[in-house]
Amino acid sequence: MTVDSLVQASLASCRDVEVVYGQGEASVHALAGVSLAIGAGERVALLGRSGSGKTTLLHVLGGLVEPTGGEVAWQGRPLSSLDRAARGAVRAHGIAYVFQGANLLPHFTALENVAFAAHLAPDGTGPAIASDALLELVGLRAKADHLPAELSGGEAQRVALARALAQRPELLLCDEPTGHLDSDTAVRVLELIDALQDTFGFALVLATHSTDVAARLDRQVELEDGGVVGEQSP
Repeated sequence: MTVDSLVQASLASCRDVEVVYGQGEASVHALAGVSLAIGAGERVALLGRSGSGKTTLLHVLGGLVEPTGGEVAWQGRPLSSLDRAARGAVRAHGIAYVFQGANLLPHFTALENVAFAAHLAPDGTGPAIASDALLELVGLRAKADHLPAELSGGEAQRVALARALAQRPELLLCDEPTGHLDSDTAVRVLELIDALQDTFGFALVLATHSTDVAARLDRQVELEDGGVVGEQSP
């Protein structure tokens, strides 16, 4: 399969992508010529230590960061060449994020955080599920009226997962979703992500520094100094 046909067949892809911050001697190459394709329903780990480029790559794939060079596509159509507003509109139709910190709206309850995301989701991106049912799926219906400050780290991250599902994504991008959690809670969150992916069938790209976490996914892409240095798949 040619590179062009691979891009056309992929849900999300980037080709020869560079991201440079700063200028001259102070410039930093966060990504240096990265090419990657994510298929529908695929489960991919971006593995690397801090500063390897994995978070930047997540942001590029989801249209949050405009690359300095190269091309990014969503469902075979250009994404990186769009302006910020147009990229945001594309993201709204199928891409959701779970960050290392849950990033919940602090003055909204758990239910309100999920409902707000559901309200913003465009029609036609997948079957709508009631916000309280999403909290039920992540085991937190009893905490629906709790504010983020009243939740544990693991509970907040589960609300973040429910919020992401409210957007009815085809692609879920997770940036170190267990980075701030203890080992037992981290395992429970990862098992929940696995179960939700099995149920809803979205593609999953998860950035992590942990080889154990990466091994849970079907394909591992290793990054170092802004470039891909290895890849493993079944």
